[in-house]
Amino acid sequence: QVQLVESGGGLVQAGGSLRLTCAASGPTFSMYGMGWFRQAPGKEREFVARIIWSGGSTDYADSVKGRFTIFRDYAKTAVYLQMNSLNPEDTAVYYCAYQTRSGHYEYWGQGAQVTVSS
Repeated sequence: QVQLVESGGGLVQAGGSLRLTCAASGPTFSMYGMGWFRQAPGKEREFVARIIWSGGSTDYADSVKGRFTIFRDYAKTAVYLQMNSLNPEDTAVYYCAYQTRSGHYEYWGQGAQVTVSS
């Protein structure tokens, strides 16, 4: 069973930065990509960013382009989300997710709270 452990959430003022980390363990041979999603109170979970594990290509939600960067450490089987220029609308629980070659996100982290104060 693949396990994902997230860290790095917290409270930050608007305009500040945070970096989230997601470390994967277990049988990760089926990994195609790793993604970040978020869910704000009263809202549905939404896609934030994704990185293809082999090759490193990325894609982002329009709302975070130019502010957030997803990158990976291949040796550590870890993925990171660098978040800059944060604003209160970025407040949410952030989840990392493991994507298999089927395209589905099969495994999820426990979530990391990010709170941006105005």
